Amino acid sequence: MDPRSLTPALRALRVCLHLLMAGLLTLAAVRSDSGAGVAAAVLTGAVYAAGAVLPSVRESQRAAALWLGALCASWLVLLWLTPEGLWVAFPLYFLQLHLLPARWSLPAVTLTAGAAIGSYVRHGSALNPGVFIGPLLGAAVAVATVLGYQALYRESERRRRLIEELISTRAELAAAERHAGTLAERERLAREIHDTLAQGLSSIQLLLRAAERALPEDSPAAGHIEQARRAAQDNLAEARRFVRELSPPDLERGSLAGALERLCEPGQVGPAGPRVRFSVSGTPTELPTPYEVALLRIAQSALANTVRHAGAARAEITLSFMDASVTLDVVDDGKGFDPAAVRASSEGGFGLPAMRSRAESLGGTFTVESTPGSGTAIAVSLPLPTPIAGVST
Repeated sequence: MDPRSLTPALRALRVCLHLLMAGLLTLAAVRSDSGAGVAAAVLTGAVYAAGAVLPSVRESQRAAALWLGALCASWLVLLWLTPEGLWVAFPLYFLQLHLLPARWSLPAVTLTAGAAIGSYVRHGSALNPGVFIGPLLGAAVAVATVLGYQALYRESERRRRLIEELISTRAELAAAERHAGTLAERERLAREIHDTLAQGLSSIQLLLRAAERALPEDSPAAGHIEQARRAAQDNLAEARRFVRELSPPDLERGSLAGALERLCEPGQVGPAGPRVRFSVSGTPTELPTPYEVALLRIAQSALANTVRHAGAARAEITLSFMDASVTLDVVDDGKGFDPAAVRASSEGGFGLPAMRSRAESLGGTFTVESTPGSGTAIAVSLPLPTPIAGVST
């Protein structure tokens, strides 16, 4: 394990393991009856120290397995020479459980405990229950400790990943809310400019045309009125340019029909969304910007509701141009609902009440037809504005 990834608690446990190994090897060397036993204890300590220092042991599972094999071999030599080496089995349990896969670590711990018991018997020490219980109990404690730690570590990692996902999702949500707020403010400004400044300039231009026709041909005020009318016309064109720049990005690349068609393209509603078809009925005419914005947003909201709630396989959006009105229909074959039971969204989203408000703010109508199990049909009808002779709005 890379020391840089260790928490303070794990660093402390790692130091304790080093100290335990050093203390047990020192005890085995001090109590050994021969120089060979001392040499074996020193060799085992050197192999252990090499593994703690070499980076390859921390970075490569194969290198760690080879090092653990060399350490166990040197320990077996120590165990052969002196029975005091059996106490080293306890830190070896933790190393085996930590470095080896589960299918190898448990058999390795069992063999290590058996070797410790066999060494005690081989050196002719008096047999008692503690000879067997001690190594086996130590192995059981090591297994329970390591498995418990691994379970806690997995749970901690799962929570860490969950927290990271929540933080990432919160950041994405905040960015989406900022973007939605920016678009909403752009739309509001576009409506305000169109409904106040642009309409006022159109009225001024109309009145100036009427005044110009009513004046005698040789009136000295005719020139001033003509200049005023041209100034109003130029400012009206500038106001319309502002409205176009503040329109939703979906409408910047073409007409309302084009934006709705792009909304129905495969992949726009997600991989689990329904198949969406778009069609146009009647002869398309140029609509005022507030009309296009309202119809596009209502279509987006209705389609979003279909994806999230309806469980539909197919949906269809139809834009119909008639003599005195324009109509938008969004129909799906989903599970449907009871419109009377729907309440305003507590999140302030573009739910059914918001769609109705958009339509009614332009003098239109908004209807919903749905029953549980029979799909949903949403219809929006907006009256076309009456053009004024000589002035476009």
